[in-house]
Amino acid sequence: MSRSADLGRLIRDRAGAEPPRAALILGSGLGHLTAAVDGVTIPYADLEGFPGGHVSGHTKALVIGDLEGVRVAVLGGRAHYYEEGRADAMRLPLEVMCALGCETLIATNAAGSLDPAMGTGEIMCLTDHINFSGLNPLIGEATDSRFVPMRDAYDPALRARLTEAAAATGTDMHQGIYAWYSGPSFETPAEIRAIRMLGADAVGMSTVPEIILGRFLGLRCAAISTITNMAAGLSDEPISHEHTKEMAPLGAAKLETVLRAALPRIAAG
Repeated sequence: MSRSADLGRLIRDRAGAEPPRAALILGSGLGHLTAAVDGVTIPYADLEGFPGGHVSGHTKALVIGDLEGVRVAVLGGRAHYYEEGRADAMRLPLEVMCALGCETLIATNAAGSLDPAMGTGEIMCLTDHINFSGLNPLIGEATDSRFVPMRDAYDPALRARLTEAAAATGTDMHQGIYAWYSGPSFETPAEIRAIRMLGADAVGMSTVPEIILGRFLGLRCAAISTITNMAAGLSDEPISHEHTKEMAPLGAAKLETVLRAALPRIAAG
């Protein structure tokens, strides 16, 4: 991991040597949450190998600093499989988080709901996922460490802290299973019917590769979705990336509230 070690040194030179207690990945329309962190901003352009990104609605910068008194590393945007056909596109940034001493990963995303009771503007804590795409970021990994067990991939203790934070702040937060669909086209109504039958509660185009990579790297992982639309065939609501960006802020305030309340609990163990 010499490349990640080199980038880790660069980041420590700019932001200080104290290890982040948690790394956060922000999804579509959620990049403004980087402004909540009191710290140092490093553009991805200064970090060779970090995603350049071709998706509007993502902030292409790493922010290291304090949020609610907890040192965090916030990845303002991510790379997706559909951009260049690489399921492991976020491997280097996550290796760098490990090089900085981070042990916890919290991913966020914008997702479509498959549950009529979970509408636009709601948030959902992931309890598990379905890799509907069949892709995997560890394809090509040469060592036996590629055989990563995925039971409790979404760490029960982290989920408990997030649930406690939601309850303490009076924030409604659903629990459910997220299905990863490769994108970039949105799902058809038939595909939505299929993943509903498989048990999915929400669907999106990210997060699952990052959780697989996180577990491969030994990180404790959790994830929260902001619901930006009902999935295809479940309403007359228009579905587009512009709509996703417009709707994401509706759930972003709830997500930020939960994260702010959860971070001190997570840091306390």
